[in-house]
Amino acid sequence: MESSSKLSKYEDLGIKEIHLWKSPKMGWLDKAMEVINLPLNKAGELANNIPGVEWVIDKTIGGLVSLLNDLAHWSVRPEVIFEEYRNMGYKNITKPKDILELDLEDIDKVIGYLGVKYKSLSAIEGAAAGYIGLPGIPADIVALVTMSQRAIGEYATYCGFNINSQEERLFALNILGLASSPTDAAKQLAMAQLVRIAQDVAAKKAWNNLEQHAFVKIVQIIAQSLGIRLTKAKLAQVIPYTGVLIGGGFNAYYMTKVCDAAFFLYRERFLAEKYGPNIIEATVKPAEDLIPKYCDEE
Repeated sequence: MESSSKLSKYEDLGIKEIHLWKSPKMGWLDKAMEVINLPLNKAGELANNIPGVEWVIDKTIGGLVSLLNDLAHWSVRPEVIFEEYRNMGYKNITKPKDILELDLEDIDKVIGYLGVKYKSLSAIEGAAAGYIGLPGIPADIVALVTMSQRAIGEYATYCGFNINSQEERLFALNILGLASSPTDAAKQLAMAQLVRIAQDVAAKKAWNNLEQHAFVKIVQIIAQSLGIRLTKAKLAQVIPYTGVLIGGGFNAYYMTKVCDAAFFLYRERFLAEKYGPNIIEATVKPAEDLIPKYCDEE
């Protein structure tokens, strides 16, 4: 749905906020946050020296491949969200396309504190898993990614997208990749995939469903990348000078990145559905291939 109308004042401010999130300027607070990012940025080499790390990574990747292949874990109940809209006064919301008739301000009101819910749940789960130690890491990461999938699915549905379609699953998978990216180069590779999919969908390009083997390959690539990145970050908690985030703290940290990415990117896509694909700011050149290559920097 593309409209000739102009963005509302709220939407204009919203799109500026989204573009700022995608291209942040480095300030003193951002530099301070590099300390918080240390487990994802620097722990890899040290984690490799921990006995049992290869077993943990293998178990984690295996669990994530199975998880990401299972559509049930992406599922949300759209009717529950539509009912939430109706309870907030938007009586005509019965299907995803109805949401596209609203203003971004309306959507933000209904989304409310969704991110807070998932950040809290992930912290509780991570703290509980922390008692198990090294053998508990694979199950902890699978639980964290499961929760992340559901959070992404809810954001997508609130913004009028059907998470069960192949293009939406690919978009959601790449949000997981973006949230786990340990370097600027990795973030650019993940963002290139997201820009490609978002622009194609917003421009109403015919979506040629990927063959099953290609889709499975994408799942395996993302599962491998997530498994390596998240396992090493978790292992960093036992290394003294990188133990900034422990127990549930890391889970809440990762979930914050997932929810922030989903919040900003789906709202940007909502506006692109209303006003055209040019709304989507290409902070990096769109990827040429739908098969991600951001495993290359591991």
